[in-house]
Amino acid sequence: MRAPAAGGGVRVVGLGESTHGTAEFFRLKQRLVEYLVTAHGFRTFAMEASASAAPAVDAYVRGRGTAADGAAALTGLGFWTWRTREVLDLLDWLRAYNRGRAAADQVGFAGIDAQRCAASVAYFDPDGTDGKGGTGGSADGLAVLAEAHPGQYPGRRDELTALVRALVPADAEGERHARILARAADVVTCASPAEVGRVRDGHMTDAVGELLTADPDARIALWAHNGHIAVRGASLGARLRERYGSAYYALGLFFGEGAFRARRMWPGPWGPRTRRPSPVAVNRVGPPPPGSLEARLGAAGRGPYVHDLRASAESWPHEILASRSYGAYVARGVYHWNSMPTTPATEYDGLAYVPLSTPSTPL
Repeated sequence: MRAPAAGGGVRVVGLGESTHGTAEFFRLKQRLVEYLVTAHGFRTFAMEASASAAPAVDAYVRGRGTAADGAAALTGLGFWTWRTREVLDLLDWLRAYNRGRAAADQVGFAGIDAQRCAASVAYFDPDGTDGKGGTGGSADGLAVLAEAHPGQYPGRRDELTALVRALVPADAEGERHARILARAADVVTCASPAEVGRVRDGHMTDAVGELLTADPDARIALWAHNGHIAVRGASLGARLRERYGSAYYALGLFFGEGAFRARRMWPGPWGPRTRRPSPVAVNRVGPPPPGSLEARLGAAGRGPYVHDLRASAESWPHEILASRSYGAYVARGVYHWNSMPTTPATEYDGLAYVPLSTPSTPL
């Protein structure tokens, strides 16, 4: 396995994934995080996860609490995708690495997503009255931001923005929570899936930027989906490349065939407001079609392996290839044929490949 070129001034390594439910991706990313920490001095591990709930995970990896608190902290992040044995194993490795080290030498945890901000709501609304005399579980007032999905309330932007602007932070922690709530209000009131993607990735970019600004020596291992990591359109990766140039390294993770976990939805025009809760299912796909990115990666080596495009860009011409991309949801019955156009030489600095995907292990 060739490791990504994390030296040479790289400050952020984006660790992608083409599914949110592949155990091999998670294990490979643990090995990469271990490498970045031990060989290149990375001291921040950030995830596409709740910024509001992240301090509980940070406390766990820094050695506070018990083993049971690790699973509880993962649950608090609010994403079923991360409540897995594999992610907890990574947190336990960070906890073991931090043991006995000075605070400045420890690896911290950060969430960069404004979703699932119940802790921030509770900071300003500890008694659950949501600032308007209602209950914390009502759809009125600040409480609606705690569990709202992106794009769920497109007609309430003025109302929710005004509520957040009326908050009066008393200290730096309050300012952090107010900033998270402002971003959450922005995301949940988007009017279309395209706007959700643009706004959400913009706020995640700002969250990464704040980590880099707070510590001029910060180096971040950043875990998110390929769709966010890739240097494409208005993605998180494209914005990080625009801001930081070659100091951002985008590593895409792909698989040959197998199974992964995701919720299923009926095909059709769907967006944030049409999603309905559904069980997390094991979804299976066969070998990649000829000419696809996955077929090209499979032909290049048995894997698993990491290919550094910065060191050998000439071997990957600037051509558009079909590649798989699955998020937390898949379209029932037709997901096997799901693909998106990808230009590897311009969207990624490195490509990782695992020949077989097996489902992540839920806690």
